[in-house]
Amino acid sequence: QVQFVESGGGLVQPGGSLRLSCAASGFNLSTYAMSWYRQAPGKERELVAVITSAGDSTHYADSVKGRVTISRDNAKNTVYLQMNGLTPEDTAVYYCNAISKGSAMFYWGQGTQVTVSS
Repeated sequence: QVQFVESGGGLVQPGGSLRLSCAASGFNLSTYAMSWYRQAPGKERELVAVITSAGDSTHYADSVKGRVTISRDNAKNTVYLQMNGLTPEDTAVYYCNAISKGSAMFYWGQGTQVTVSS
């Protein structure tokens, strides 16, 4: 069964950094494009970043471009999201998922909470 376990979130001050991890299991990660989404309180879930199956191309939402880097280690079945220059607007629960044709493919994991506050 497909499972995503996100970790690495926490409370950070504005301008700080976090590195999120997503451990995936139950499917062949190396054959899927992967993505990070986030959902802020009272808002819909939004796509943050995408990486191709081979890791040779990435795409970012305008709201995080230049501050965020998505990467993957297929040997470890893990996807990462390095976030720098965090602002309170980045406060959200962050989720990962496989993605195809712009849509998440599997059930969501629990996510990891990121809170940016002074």
